[in-house]
Formats: sequence, C-alpha cells, structure tokens
Amino acid sequence: MTRRCRGCAKTTLTTVLDLGSVPAADHFPPRDTPVADTECGHPLRMDRCAACGLAQLADDDTVTAEPRGVEPRALRDQAAEAVGLVHAAGLLRGSTVTEFGSPHGGTWLPLLAEHGFTESTGGPSDVVLDCFGIMHEPDQRAAFAARAAATAPDGVLLVQYHSLATIVAQGQWNALRHGHFAYYSLSTLRTLLRAAGMSVVTAWEFDLYGGTVLLAVRHGDHTPDTVIDRLLAAEADALSSTAELQQTVDRHVHALRDWLETAVAQDLRVYAYGAASRAVALLSMAGAHRGLLAGVADASPGKQGCRMPGTDVAIISPAELVAAEPDVVLLTLPDLLAEVSAALPELDGRWVIDDPAGPRG
Repeated sequence: MTRRCRGCAKTTLTTVLDLGSVPAADHFPPRDTPVADTECGHPLRMDRCAACGLAQLADDDTVTAEPRGVEPRALRDQAAEAVGLVHAAGLLRGSTVTEFGSPHGGTWLPLLAEHGFTESTGGPSDVVLDCFGIMHEPDQRAAFAARAAATAPDGVLLVQYHSLATIVAQGQWNALRHGHFAYYSLSTLRTLLRAAGMSVVTAWEFDLYGGTVLLAVRHGDHTPDTVIDRLLAAEADALSSTAELQQTVDRHVHALRDWLETAVAQDLRVYAYGAASRAVALLSMAGAHRGLLAGVADASPGKQGCRMPGTDVAIISPAELVAAEPDVVLLTLPDLLAEVSAALPELDGRWVIDDPAGPRG
C-alpha cells in the first residue's frame, strides 16, 4: 500500500535518514534477561514530504510501553521562563486552560494556575498547551485539528517543538526514535496549522535540546511579527543540508565505539548517565556491552533494574553510580549537566558529554 504523508496525505515522500533495524526505544527489558536475536529488529527511518515539508517516522512496528521518566530541571526551568514570556507578551487572556500532554511527563498547568487559569472541564479553552506532545500523534492532520478545536475563538494555542533545523545543523540523528512520528520546521508547522484554520503570530527560542521553539497560534489569518521571518530564514539555511544527517550517523557511532575501547584499554571504569530514548539506538549501534560500559544510571525508578535495549548494559540508580566510583561518566543528554553536577558532586571532574563528533570533556 502506498504510504501517505502524516500531515497532508500526499505521497511525495523521500528518505532523509535510515538507521536500519534497531531496538525499540521505549521497551527496557529486565536486567537479567538475555538479549534476544529479534530485539534489534525494528526498522527506523525518517521520510520527508516534498509537498508540506513534514519530516516523519516512516513506520513503527513497536508497542509503546515507555516507563515514565523524571522531568529534568532544565525542562522545568524552561517551562517557567516560557510562561513568563507569553504572559509578558499579553497572550495569556481568559481563565481556562487545556493541556495536551507528553508521555515523557511534565506539565505547565501549575504555572498557568499561578496566572489564574483553571483546567477546562469541557469545551474550548482560552489557552491550549502542547509541549512536545503532538509529535507522538501518528495522524498529524487529525492532531492539529483536535488542538484547533480545543482552542476558543479568541484563545491561544502554545506549541513547543524540537526544531528540525536544530536536529540537522547539530547532527542530532538519534532524535529519530520509535513513537516520535513528526519532526517540525516552522514552515511546515505554518502549513499544517493553516489547514486547521489557525496561524502563527509569534515565537520564542530556547537552548533546550540544542534548540527548541515555542509558537503562539491563533484562529484565523494573522500577520506574524518579525521573529517569524527571522526564524524562517535561519531554518532555510539549515534544512538545505539534510543529506548530511545520514553521514553523521557512522561518524558518531564509530567515534563513541573508539572512545569506549580506548578508555577500557586505559583501565578506566566507564559508566554513563541517562537511559534516554536517544541513547538506545546509539549504544546498540556502537556495540556497547558490559565489557565497555559498566552501567547506565538514570533517575527514573521505572528504568532502574532494567537494561539498555539491544545490550547487556544494566540501568542503575544515581546512588549506585556514585557507589561504583567510576573514572569516567558519559552523559547522554547534555541538558542534564548542570542538574547532575549539582546533585552528584562526588562525580565532579568525571563527566564527559556525548557528541556526534565524539565524546568531549
């Protein structure tokens, strides 16, 4: 059967990134179970639509069962800053709010409550929130229509997304994962929102995940401010080199493998921190095993006692990591550095940041 774009239903899809077959990013097997031959058998590919520009997960044969993660402080701090900026722009009007949540956890509802908003019990809301939620919807056209319907005629829809321009410019190929069905550019979002009867009025940029954007969207046709023009120009430059994303994969995987082997050859005890979804394909493709990587620490109780998919590397608690007295700790999520450095001062000077160009101290 011919595949159609998740956003506009056209058939003009081309592949921009193909990782072959990898483990499911949301299934963490028990620590003591052997790695099955079929565990790494899930195809993972990103296609892009020539009609609307939506980058999207080609297919997903996995069953979502992701343990709920612990919301990082960086995400909480950014949410508070974002709500403050929207309020300062005069866009927090009315009294009701609806939130389309993300399976990764976290909520902006308490922040809106501080501004007098209460969660809607039915009907359109004055403010509708979607922070990294809509990317989890297989039917993107229906998802945007649902959010438009949830927004009152004079209300505002706030959509935060990890920028496709950032993913391409920074070589973040491992942002591609099962369960994440869409990867957005601003130009594509404007097209999909227009089809739902809405338009973007302004935006704010944040350093989170290397580059995220929060859009303010309203019903009808509105002339956006100059921020939108600037973002569109910047992303056009970045998205002209999507082909380089595939080339980054081999460089990243080989650089990590070489680093792990060099560290072990030097008799260093190597651990990692962050059993994040983006680490699943990376560690599996790099051939990580307990002989190279002694364990991966994570603050989520739902992941502790499990292992990294496609490997025999155990997931441990932060306390177990400290007790192991590692020589080096590879941080899989750079945004966590400030938080884990403050929480685990015993590991000061041992952090190494994972990077597509190779781990860096």
